[in-house]
Amino acid sequence: MLTIGLTGGIGSGKSTVSDIFQSLGVPVIDSDLIAHEVVQPGEPGLKGIIQHFGTGILQPDGSLNRQQLRNLVFNDETARKQLEQMLHPLIRQQSQQQLAALNTPYAILAIPLLVETGLTDSVDRVLVVDCPEPLQIERICSRDSINHDQATAILAAQCSRKQRLKAADDIINNNQPIADLTKRVKSLHEQYLSISTTN
Repeated sequence: MLTIGLTGGIGSGKSTVSDIFQSLGVPVIDSDLIAHEVVQPGEPGLKGIIQHFGTGILQPDGSLNRQQLRNLVFNDETARKQLEQMLHPLIRQQSQQQLAALNTPYAILAIPLLVETGLTDSVDRVLVVDCPEPLQIERICSRDSINHDQATAILAAQCSRKQRLKAADDIINNNQPIADLTKRVKSLHEQYLSISTTN
């Protein structure tokens, strides 16, 4: 089965592109959703976080206080890397299990940090959703109710747009109307189906 690694910077429109692929009947394995699952109460991801960062990052009901953890690791690169070392293997394991259960010509693996984590070799093709940085910042500020400086800092913590585009086999420019975006996704869908039958 052909595997397509879907990635892009924050605010680039990855979720919109994923939704279009899903509407075409393509399975999408979303690492962000899996990341939420592995830190649910009782899951090994949350147990590891508690052991490392203490119970202070929990809500009163025992669930993870995501905002508090985000604030903690965003300002501390060492803590962020430690968190990634805990969670990324669990996320990869779940992704592979979901992938193994599929029987389709191809599947989308939506991995926001595909390039940053060096996982480009784990997929057959890399699809980058791209848009100009000013548009990314505008979308992040609007979506997450944060200011320009905060949005810029989040972008700076990811790999550069140039690095991401360099890793791409396919690119979707998401600074266009939704009708054009849908047309581009449908074109790639046909391309991936064609590639999958020749492999």
